[in-house]
Amino acid sequence: MNELFRQTASKVWLLLMAATFVTTWMLTKDAFPLRIATIAIVLIAAIKVRLVLLHFMELRHAPLPLRLVFEAWVIAVTGALIALYWLTPAAG
Repeated sequence: MNELFRQTASKVWLLLMAATFVTTWMLTKDAFPLRIATIAIVLIAAIKVRLVLLHFMELRHAPLPLRLVFEAWVIAVTGALIALYWLTPAAG
């Protein structure tokens, strides 16, 4: 059992579960302003996407050009989502 928790995949999985807990229960309970909570959720989702692609889809061992494209994609999509959300007028 101890060996299971020494594996990188287990540590990443626990981190993903902790991130899911934060976004599901902590950031949705009106403890933070809506815009801040939403941006935090998008950023945490980007980190989770990156972790899954690196550790479970083996992109950490990919050739450097492919890895750079992947990293740029995560940054570009996250930046676009945050910019679109921030620039959209608040409803209500």
